[in-house]
Amino acid sequence: MYISFNYSVLKGHTDYIHCLCFKEREEEILSGGEDGAVRIWDSRTNRPVHCIEVFKYEECARPQFGKWISCLATDSDWMLCGGGPSLSLWHLRSMSPTSVFPLPGCQREAVFHQDLIMSVGEGPHVSHCLHGGTVKAQIPCTPSSLNTLALNLKNTEHRVMTVGGSSHQIDVFTNFSYRAFSLSF
Repeated sequence: MYISFNYSVLKGHTDYIHCLCFKEREEEILSGGEDGAVRIWDSRTNRPVHCIEVFKYEECARPQFGKWISCLATDSDWMLCGGGPSLSLWHLRSMSPTSVFPLPGCQREAVFHQDLIMSVGEGPHVSHCLHGGTVKAQIPCTPSSLNTLALNLKNTEHRVMTVGGSSHQIDVFTNFSYRAFSLSF
């Protein structure tokens, strides 16, 4: 499998690619796929920098669920990696996992926000996790399963988080600790 970027093709994955994220400071692209690998690419040269085979780490491996990677996020020297179905926090300099979060089911989207990690996936809640692996809170949502989470942090006065999933409703959070309202379509 390959990724087309800036009129270039990045080759290396051996199966479907599920997720991409950009690490702007280092000008790197991270890709995760069905093959259970996270590949890190230099966006200036379009060459591979590292390949992390997540499924080979015992604490992240879940053989009965396959090898796939479902979500990626980065923050400085850290990477969140979901799939198989654990959500794990990785230190990118050492290329090793530091925490595996005890969340039920596959986590489909995760983001870093201040000292928290926010995650959504199977289940009707947004999980707030600490970097050490503890789940601090699970905030109820309208859909029974969640696929996407987005944060608008550009305006400190009007911070907004939205989540959507297996329903015709999108939940809107103006305070990240409770759902303010839902939009119906």
